[in-house]
Amino acid sequence: MHIAIAGNIGSGKTTLTKQLAKHYGYTPLFEVTENNPYINSFYEDMRRWSFNLQIYYLHTRFKQLIDIRNTGVDIVQDRTIYEDAYIFAPNLHAMGLMNTRDFDNYRRMFELVNSFIEAPDLLIYLRGDVPSLIRQIQKRGREYENAIRLDYLTSLNQRYENWIEEYDAGKKLIVDIQELNFADNPEDLGVVINKIDAEFNGLF
Repeated sequence: MHIAIAGNIGSGKTTLTKQLAKHYGYTPLFEVTENNPYINSFYEDMRRWSFNLQIYYLHTRFKQLIDIRNTGVDIVQDRTIYEDAYIFAPNLHAMGLMNTRDFDNYRRMFELVNSFIEAPDLLIYLRGDVPSLIRQIQKRGREYENAIRLDYLTSLNQRYENWIEEYDAGKKLIVDIQELNFADNPEDLGVVINKIDAEFNGLF
């Protein structure tokens, strides 16, 4: 079983990944942030480092998916490879932070990678408005996220909404983080788990 959790910066992907992995006894698979050689440079100068960062993510997420296939264990994955290709990279291009040559190169590389991967059994999308995301970002206090621009976060959110509406590669579940505080409220986490269990019943 492969559960993947998608959502904008600050939506609670890592928290829910830990909670679901513990509940179901699955292996958590986290986004690599601490040892990312480009993330600090990217937030300091997005135009200079956008292509490098996206190629790094494409490589690391593809490797994660290959590892999932090879190990055969049940996985809860923090962020998906689709989000870079359909949200982050196009957003950087649209904002003039990635030039067309680099964007086209990235897109061709993603299309090749995508031909070798399988969609998760269940995609969980964490939906939140921008004020909710900002509160979460400030709460966790990651230094490199202090430089995130409001217009960047806002445009990402709109692209997430457009993407999730069109996503049809597999089953999906939308969780509104403004209605369900799974991070701090066990009852809300229980609601999320019940929704997942209902989706599981449709997978078998």
